[in-house]
Amino acid sequence: MTHYDSLIRLHRWQLDERRRDLAALEELAAKLHAERMRLDAEDERERAVAAASPEAALTYAGYARGLIDRRHRLDRSQAEVAEQILHAREALAEAFQEVKRYEIAAASRQKQQEQREARRQQQVMDELGIEGFRRKTAGGE
Repeated sequence: MTHYDSLIRLHRWQLDERRRDLAALEELAAKLHAERMRLDAEDERERAVAAASPEAALTYAGYARGLIDRRHRLDRSQAEVAEQILHAREALAEAFQEVKRYEIAAASRQKQQEQREARRQQQVMDELGIEGFRRKTAGGE
Protein backbone atom coordinates (compact mmCIF):
# COMPACT_ATOMS: atom_id res chain seq x y z
CA MET A 1 0.00 0.00 0.00
CA THR A 2 1.46 3.32 -1.03
CA HIS A 3 1.43 6.58 0.82
CA TYR A 4 -1.23 7.87 -1.56
CA ASP A 5 -3.47 4.86 -0.92
CA SER A 6 -3.45 5.62 2.80
CA LEU A 7 -4.22 9.28 2.19
CA ILE A 8 -7.00 8.44 -0.23
CA ARG A 9 -8.54 6.00 2.24
CA LEU A 10 -8.35 8.57 5.04
CA HIS A 11 -9.92 11.31 2.93
CA ARG A 12 -12.64 8.99 1.65
CA TRP A 13 -13.49 8.16 5.24
CA GLN A 14 -13.66 11.89 5.99
CA LEU A 15 -15.84 12.39 2.90
CA ASP A 16 -18.20 9.68 4.14
CA GLU A 17 -18.34 11.39 7.53
CA ARG A 18 -19.29 14.68 5.86
CA ARG A 19 -22.00 12.87 3.89
CA ARG A 20 -23.39 11.32 7.08
CA ASP A 21 -23.34 14.70 8.83
CA LEU A 22 -25.19 16.33 5.94
CA ALA A 23 -27.74 13.52 5.83
CA ALA A 24 -28.38 13.88 9.56
CA LEU A 25 -28.87 17.63 9.22
CA GLU A 26 -31.22 17.20 6.26
CA GLU A 27 -33.19 14.64 8.27
CA LEU A 28 -33.43 17.12 11.14
CA ALA A 29 -34.61 19.82 8.72
CA ALA A 30 -37.31 17.46 7.45
CA LYS A 31 -38.42 16.72 11.01
CA LEU A 32 -38.59 20.44 11.80
CA HIS A 33 -40.64 21.02 8.66
CA ALA A 34 -43.00 18.21 9.64
CA GLU A 35 -43.31 19.74 13.11
CA ARG A 36 -44.18 23.09 11.54
CA MET A 37 -46.86 21.43 9.43
CA ARG A 38 -48.20 19.67 12.53
CA LEU A 39 -48.36 23.00 14.40
CA ASP A 40 -50.24 24.61 11.52
CA ALA A 41 -52.73 21.74 11.41
CA GLU A 42 -53.16 21.90 15.19
CA ASP A 43 -53.81 25.64 14.94
CA GLU A 44 -56.48 25.06 12.29
CA ARG A 45 -58.21 22.51 14.53
CA GLU A 46 -58.09 24.83 17.54
CA ARG A 47 -59.49 27.71 15.50
CA ALA A 48 -62.35 25.51 14.33
CA VAL A 49 -63.08 24.47 17.92
CA ALA A 50 -62.87 28.10 19.10
CA ALA A 51 -65.25 29.22 16.35
CA ALA A 52 -67.74 26.49 17.25
CA SER A 53 -67.73 27.02 21.02
CA PRO A 54 -67.81 30.35 22.89
CA GLU A 55 -66.16 28.76 25.94
CA ALA A 56 -63.27 27.49 23.85
CA ALA A 57 -62.93 30.90 22.20
CA LEU A 58 -62.04 32.38 25.60
CA THR A 59 -59.05 30.06 25.99
CA TYR A 60 -57.89 30.32 22.40
CA ALA A 61 -55.99 33.57 23.05
CA GLY A 62 -53.71 31.89 25.59
CA TYR A 63 -53.23 28.95 23.29
CA ALA A 64 -52.42 31.29 20.38
CA ARG A 65 -49.70 33.08 22.40
CA GLY A 66 -48.08 29.74 23.23
CA LEU A 67 -48.39 28.65 19.62
CA ILE A 68 -46.73 31.85 18.40
CA ASP A 69 -43.81 31.25 20.79
CA ARG A 70 -43.47 27.66 19.60
CA ARG A 71 -43.52 28.80 15.98
CA HIS A 72 -40.82 31.41 16.63
CA ARG A 73 -38.59 28.81 18.32
CA LEU A 74 -39.24 26.40 15.48
CA ASP A 75 -38.45 29.09 12.89
CA ARG A 76 -35.16 29.87 14.67
CA SER A 77 -34.31 26.18 14.77
CA GLN A 78 -35.09 25.82 11.08
CA ALA A 79 -32.90 28.82 10.25
CA GLU A 80 -30.02 27.42 12.33
CA VAL A 81 -30.31 24.01 10.70
CA ALA A 82 -30.44 25.61 7.23
CA GLU A 83 -27.20 27.45 8.02
CA GLN A 84 -25.61 24.25 9.33
CA ILE A 85 -26.68 22.45 6.15
CA LEU A 86 -25.02 25.17 4.09
CA HIS A 87 -21.77 24.76 6.02
CA ALA A 88 -22.01 20.97 5.83
CA ARG A 89 -22.42 21.14 2.06
CA GLU A 90 -19.34 23.36 1.82
CA ALA A 91 -17.37 20.93 3.99
CA LEU A 92 -18.59 18.04 1.83
CA ALA A 93 -17.46 19.80 -1.34
CA GLU A 94 -14.04 20.49 0.17
CA ALA A 95 -13.68 16.88 1.30
CA PHE A 96 -14.65 15.69 -2.18
CA GLN A 97 -12.03 17.97 -3.73
CA GLU A 98 -9.38 16.59 -1.37
CA VAL A 99 -10.23 13.01 -2.32
CA LYS A 100 -10.10 13.87 -6.01
CA ARG A 101 -6.80 15.69 -5.58
CA TYR A 102 -5.17 12.62 -4.01
CA GLU A 103 -6.75 10.25 -6.52
CA ILE A 104 -5.43 12.33 -9.40
CA ALA A 105 -1.98 12.51 -7.82
CA ALA A 106 -1.96 8.74 -7.26
CA ALA A 107 -3.07 8.08 -10.84
CA SER A 108 -0.37 10.42 -12.14
CA ARG A 109 2.27 8.72 -10.04
CA GLN A 110 1.08 5.28 -11.20
CA LYS A 111 1.23 6.42 -14.82
CA GLN A 112 4.77 7.73 -14.34
CA GLN A 113 5.83 4.43 -12.80
CA GLU A 114 4.29 2.50 -15.67
CA GLN A 115 6.09 4.73 -18.18
CA ARG A 116 9.42 4.21 -16.38
CA GLU A 117 8.87 0.46 -16.36
CA ALA A 118 7.93 0.48 -20.06
CA ARG A 119 11.12 2.45 -20.87
CA ARG A 120 13.21 0.04 -18.80
CA GLN A 121 11.66 -2.96 -20.54
CA GLN A 122 12.21 -1.32 -23.92
CA GLN A 123 15.89 -0.74 -23.08
CA VAL A 124 16.26 -4.39 -22.11
CA MET A 125 14.61 -5.48 -25.37
CA ASP A 126 16.79 -3.05 -27.37
CA GLU A 127 19.94 -4.41 -25.71
CA LEU A 128 18.86 -7.97 -26.44
CA GLY A 129 18.13 -7.05 -30.06
CA ILE A 130 21.49 -5.32 -30.48
CA GLU A 131 23.32 -8.23 -28.87
CA GLY A 132 21.49 -10.69 -31.12
CA PHE A 133 22.35 -8.61 -34.16
CA ARG A 134 26.02 -8.45 -33.13
CA ARG A 135 26.18 -12.21 -32.69
CA LYS A 136 24.44 -12.77 -36.00
CA THR A 137 26.74 -10.42 -37.90
CA ALA A 138 29.84 -11.61 -36.05
CA GLY A 139 29.03 -15.25 -36.81
CA GLY A 140 28.34 -14.54 -40.49
CA GLU A 141 31.67 -12.87 -41.30
